[in-house]
Amino acid sequence: MIALSPPAFAEDNQIAEVIVIGQRDVPITIVPRGLSVSLGQEQFAAINAVNVEDLMKYAPNFFVRKRFIGDANAVPGFRGTHSTQSARALVLVDGFVVSNLLGNSFSFPPKWGVVGPGEVQQFDIVYGPYSARYPGNSMGGIISITTKPPRDGLESFATAQYFVQPYKQYGTDRSFDGYTGEAGFGWKDGPWSARLSYRHLENEGHPQQFYQLTPATGTAPATAVTGAVTDPNLITKTPVAGAYTVEDTSQDQLRARIGYDFANGWSAGLLAMLWTSDYDGTNPSTYLRDAAGNPIFTGRVSVNGALYSMPAINLSLTERREMLGGLKLEGPLADWQATLNLSRFLTDKQRVRTSTGYQNGITNGAGTDTRQGDTGWWTGDGQLERTIGDHDLAIGFNASLYETDQTIYAVSNWRSAATPAFSTRTGGRTSQLGAFIDDAWQLTPAVKLTGGLRVDQWRAFDGRIGTRVAGSAKYQSYTDRKDTALSPSIGIQADLPDDWMGQLSLATATRFPTVGELFQGRLDGNGEFDINSFDPNLKPEKSRDANLMLRRSFGDVRFTGSLFYQRVKDAIFSQQGFNQFGIVTSSFKNIDITRQWGVEAIAEAVDIAGIDGLDVDFNAAWINAETIRNRSVPASEGVQFPRIPTWRLNGNARYRFATDWQFSTGWRYASRPNTNLEGTQRGDTYGYTSELMIFDAKLSWDMTEVTRLSVGVDNIGNDRAWVFHPYPQRTFTLELKWKG
Repeated sequence: MIALSPPAFAEDNQIAEVIVIGQRDVPITIVPRGLSVSLGQEQFAAINAVNVEDLMKYAPNFFVRKRFIGDANAVPGFRGTHSTQSARALVLVDGFVVSNLLGNSFSFPPKWGVVGPGEVQQFDIVYGPYSARYPGNSMGGIISITTKPPRDGLESFATAQYFVQPYKQYGTDRSFDGYTGEAGFGWKDGPWSARLSYRHLENEGHPQQFYQLTPATGTAPATAVTGAVTDPNLITKTPVAGAYTVEDTSQDQLRARIGYDFANGWSAGLLAMLWTSDYDGTNPSTYLRDAAGNPIFTGRVSVNGALYSMPAINLSLTERREMLGGLKLEGPLADWQATLNLSRFLTDKQRVRTSTGYQNGITNGAGTDTRQGDTGWWTGDGQLERTIGDHDLAIGFNASLYETDQTIYAVSNWRSAATPAFSTRTGGRTSQLGAFIDDAWQLTPAVKLTGGLRVDQWRAFDGRIGTRVAGSAKYQSYTDRKDTALSPSIGIQADLPDDWMGQLSLATATRFPTVGELFQGRLDGNGEFDINSFDPNLKPEKSRDANLMLRRSFGDVRFTGSLFYQRVKDAIFSQQGFNQFGIVTSSFKNIDITRQWGVEAIAEAVDIAGIDGLDVDFNAAWINAETIRNRSVPASEGVQFPRIPTWRLNGNARYRFATDWQFSTGWRYASRPNTNLEGTQRGDTYGYTSELMIFDAKLSWDMTEVTRLSVGVDNIGNDRAWVFHPYPQRTFTLELKWKG
């Protein structure tokens, strides 16, 4: 879907540098227009990284919604992007697309598990859709992960980590721990190269949700209980009865890469990856005890004389097996430099077995079995680049096909999935074919003009939904859709007086609906479409973007300021509001107009005050993201968009105070945002999106030339932050790395 090769610039007449934040003197792997960040080994060594997405945690005006170690729903966000707008992030690993564009929510995050943090050579981030080379899913931004290449000869490597989180919330008070192990080797001999690695992760996740009691009436018997926890700040004020979604996760990753360099300047690379993950949700806890001290999981209860019903407590098991295969070709073609990427991501197996209630859970009774059919995506892209005089020209194409198929069965034994009976089935496909032309024109030695144009053709087809009616399956098909979009972009970068540099970028982008947004409806009891449950005319999102940056160095400090603006027409968002018939429903709808703008200040200091080895990166952002017009939910107009803080501050300090020792600390702050569209929900407890203030630290010792021991702690102050679910509390990490 994306051509990923470093941008070509004329060597003899380029301006002093391209504006990129982070590591210096290393080429960025994606076109750096707008705010661009490149992170490398110096930054990575200062981070307690268990999952690969941890490596970006201090990037400017950026966040990842990571709820626990091994979280399968870690969505990245740029600037004013909501933490469920996953389809606005384009993520690549070695040029291959790992963005899950089957939907647009926390359930469709990038497939981070295809690579471990120890395999990463470089992380590049570009904010916004300012290059025509990339499709509209770059509306939020682009993340490019480059893995370590094999070195000459034979090398081997291994990493072991142990982590523990003492966790206390409501009636839960225990430690959750886990470990990872990763090992592999790399080899390069003449034209051949290879790299093979294996990684295993085990973790006990802390609770992600909490049961709240439901008020009850009537004279039916109720058990008097103790242990219920009252939190007056909850959205629903009823007592908390227990914790669930305590997901114990086990993950395995096997990754292989083979390369060959031909004598004619061409090179070929093959990537194959297998990722399996299991989630065990069979350990819900209850805080309630009867007079004899027995735990109470079901039924009617009495708390201080008030009657309540226990909510349904379900047990679940999830199994997933996923694969990524990719082919990359690069080389000269006449006077052009050619690149071709082809990839296939396949969810070979995804099965979720869930009990219907707690009693069925512990007795292996009735439940549901959700199975994934043909699900995944194909992507391909080609690109030709060359320098013609003062022009660096690129032309190319992107293509993708996303498909999903899911069936839910009712079963008599939820663990064994015995006697399955068809319940529902959904599926559909989307395809997109895009072509672009992109040019960087060196007007003078100090001024570069950039511009591009892309055209996209999109289709949504084979959308279907089935349900059980009168004992048999009945299906309905959605109407096929197609659309086209034209997206121009333009920019200028220049050396300015007094050693300043400036860059202005302007762009438009179109982000088409995903399968999950478009085919979202349900059938009624007669097997006919419930027309109130979805919008058959859901429109694509269309943005207009602008970014102005200025940079100057002041001795050991490099300062970059950025002013950004984005206006989105028909933003797609899951909201409760009026549908096309004036009926209140909850589904994906278009918001007429949203707008965000803000200011970013970024400072990078090396060897501060002449102290060798003391480096600091600091960034601060002020964001104003508003719903301007929303006919579905008029009360949201003029309100700060949900989950977007007004202030975000991230940073990292590193100090090598001895030859073999390094100490680092990092921080992340986000002010309290709104939780809902109308801005009526703001809080700092379960169910809200809260303020965040987290400090981390790491101490590393190079025991030998090839062995490093590190100890670290994340969330030193034990800030109890929330993104509806609780973020991790204070977590300790012990890491041993070896490289031979």
